[in-house]
Amino acid sequence: MADGVITERSGLWTRRGAPPVMAHQHRHDDVELNVVREGRLRYLFGGSRVDVNAGDIALFWGTTPHRLVRPGTAELSDVLWLHVPLVTVLSWELSPAQLGGLLQPRPVVVPAAALDYDAATAVRRWHGDIGRGDHALAFLELQALVRRVLCSAAQDSPPTSPPEHLDAVMLMTRLIAERFRDPLTPAQVADASHLHPSYAMTVFRSVMGCTIGAYLVRCRVTEAQRLLASTRLSAAEVGHAAGFGSQSQFYDHFGRACGTTPARYRASIAGT
Repeated sequence: MADGVITERSGLWTRRGAPPVMAHQHRHDDVELNVVREGRLRYLFGGSRVDVNAGDIALFWGTTPHRLVRPGTAELSDVLWLHVPLVTVLSWELSPAQLGGLLQPRPVVVPAAALDYDAATAVRRWHGDIGRGDHALAFLELQALVRRVLCSAAQDSPPTSPPEHLDAVMLMTRLIAERFRDPLTPAQVADASHLHPSYAMTVFRSVMGCTIGAYLVRCRVTEAQRLLASTRLSAAEVGHAAGFGSQSQFYDHFGRACGTTPARYRASIAGT
């Protein structure tokens, strides 16, 4: 924790339930989707309060420090939650305008009814798809909903300026999304920004909340999780396919990120 902000690990997950109350702000490099079926969410994004009411969908990139607090009145809430790694969203090739809207330091909030789309049913399906390891099907439907949310928000809001240094950071994250399975180095990623390498690394950390090297590891761990859940590749084959240079490196980073071994992770997924 730095400056009272907890940096959380990236990963794909879903859940349904009441919102927790957070004692501290946190941040993550996932894209988060909230579907509020009943009740209300109240966030603090930096110093700004954001309410997400029943029937609303909230979509945001979690790199801005944020936390959930109790609404002004006590009420039961029923919320569907989904996190998807930013590297996955970048692979969808959203337009610059859509990316600019998504990567703002506040949530995009739209009423589900405005989309003519049963988002609650869709999220329940994703929960089942992801639990069975069928990430491809979940991602196709999720991509469609993300695009619908961003298009709806763009119709109701004036254009907004992207976060500072976004262009340079997006060049770097796009390169990582395309080549993290290769023996890519932080210096090679920094070169893609067209900035001085040391400055590029500073800019990346200021926007993403982690170093280029740490982000590369996150992407590789996320890919390893996907392969363990959706293929029959051996652990050695998964580590190689995900971009790790050696088996010891794979097991070390996977254990640090997931708190378990690849074999136990696969077994836990198979048992869901």
